[in-house]
Amino acid sequence: MTLNIETPALLFSATSLILLAYTNRFLTIAQIVRGLKKNYEEHNSKSILLQIKNLNLRIILIRYMQLFGVLSLFLSVFAMLLLFVEQELVGIYLFGLSLLSLLISLGISFWEISISVKALQMHLSDLSES
Repeated sequence: MTLNIETPALLFSATSLILLAYTNRFLTIAQIVRGLKKNYEEHNSKSILLQIKNLNLRIILIRYMQLFGVLSLFLSVFAMLLLFVEQELVGIYLFGLSLLSLLISLGISFWEISISVKALQMHLSDLSES
C-alpha cells in the first residue's frame, strides 16, 4: 500500500471545522451552566441540579471529543512529516491512527448529541403533560 503526502492533508479542513464546532458547543453549554448555577443558588431546585449534572457530563464528553480531534490532526501532520522523509510504513500506520482518533472523536460526538436529544425530549415532555 502506498500513501501520498497529500492524503493526510485532506483531514485538515474537516478536522479544523469539527474542532470549531466542538468549541462552539463547549462555549454554549458553559454559558448555560453558569446561568443554571445562578438560578440554582436562588431556587435550590432539584430539576436545575439534574440539568447541571447532565450538562457537566456533556462538557466532559466535549473535552474528549476535542482531545481525540486534536490528536487526529497531530497524527495526520506527523504522518505527513514521515512521508516527507520517506518513512512510508510508519507514516501509513500513523495516518491510520489519525483516522481512528477522528472516528473516536465522532463517536463521542454522537454520544453527546444523543444525551442532548434525550434531555430536550424530557424537557418537552414536561410541556406536553401540562
